Amino acid sequence: MAERKHGASAPPTEKTIRSADWDSLEISGESHHRVLFQDVDMTELVNQGSSFEECQFRNVRFNVSVHEDARFLNCTFSRCSFFDATFRGCKLTGSMFDGCTYGLLKVEGGDWSYVGLPGADLRGSAFTGVRLREADLTGVRLEGAGLRRSDLSGAWLREADLTRCDLRGSDLSTLDPHTVSIKDAVIDPFQAMVVAGALGFDVRE
Repeated sequence: MAERKHGASAPPTEKTIRSADWDSLEISGESHHRVLFQDVDMTELVNQGSSFEECQFRNVRFNVSVHEDARFLNCTFSRCSFFDATFRGCKLTGSMFDGCTYGLLKVEGGDWSYVGLPGADLRGSAFTGVRLREADLTGVRLEGAGLRRSDLSGAWLREADLTRCDLRGSDLSTLDPHTVSIKDAVIDPFQAMVVAGALGFDVRE
């Protein structure tokens, strides 16, 4: 399992929900604390404002699910699938993803600060207006993805592949062009000055 930032351990769980069928279920305002969800089918789940705190999800299918104003705080996702899943205005602060699949994942707004996504294959995903402060994006694959108007301040981006990634409007202040792949990445004029400065250019009018 991938390590959390600074070697922190995942919180222990106190309850287990195993092999449950939540397919096409609609939940609203539920609260779960330190629950292990094992082999649960959450395909096409509609989640409105529910809270999951210090929970673990193992082999859970989130495919085509929709989550709005929900909270997944300090959770751990292991070998889960998120094909065509949507998160709108959700808070996932401190959560860790390990060995998951993400095809066509859509994240709109919300706070994903301190999230761990090392090595994640996020090709084809779209993040818009997301707070990703100090997120662990080491080695993440974002070829052809969208990462627009997002706060990446302090994010770990070493060895990330941003080839053809649309980065317009995002904070690139901590991006080191020497440690990432950025061929054909799309940026705006202000970001171009930031990147040029990181490359050692003296940018003047």
